[in-house]
Formats: sequence, structure tokens, C-alpha cells
Amino acid sequence: MNRKELIDALASQTDSTKADAERAVAALIDIISGTLKKGDSLTLVGFGTFEVRKRAARIGRNPKTGEELKIKASKVPAFKPGATLKGLVNGVKK
Repeated sequence: MNRKELIDALASQTDSTKADAERAVAALIDIISGTLKKGDSLTLVGFGTFEVRKRAARIGRNPKTGEELKIKASKVPAFKPGATLKGLVNGVKK
């Protein structure tokens, strides 16, 4: 599913216009992005947690030449699914 399909599905499930659904999706993305940018996490109980994880500096290799290169430490966004979502995906009924 891509963004357009998500907007269409949201509009049909909520009996709203596509424009309203577009604004809702954009707002949700902005809120999640802003929260992660501040270094905070966002938890939706039963669904999962959006968080920022720290990736340590490490040595990598250029696959073309085999030359070693230093990869700087960085922060990466991550999603940790909740138990309810895991169960749903794995077919466990509640």
C-alpha cells in the first residue's frame, strides 16, 4: 500500500473526503517525525512504538574495492511492533 492508497482507505473507512484524509495522514507523519526529531519516542498501545536508536561508529568496506572506510555514528528511526499487532500479523486471535 502506498500513500495514495492509504488516503483512499482512510477516507472510505471514516466517511470523510480524500482531502480530509490527506490532511490527517500528513498531520500524523508530521507529528511522528517531529517527535523523533526531538529524540522522543511515540507509543501507540497495542500497535507499537516509534523510536530513535543510536547506531555506533564502525568500520565498513567498499564492496567494489574492498577498501576499509569509517562509518560515523548516527541516529536512525525505528519501529517496534506491539503485542497486539504481532498477534494480528501472526494470525493469533484475541
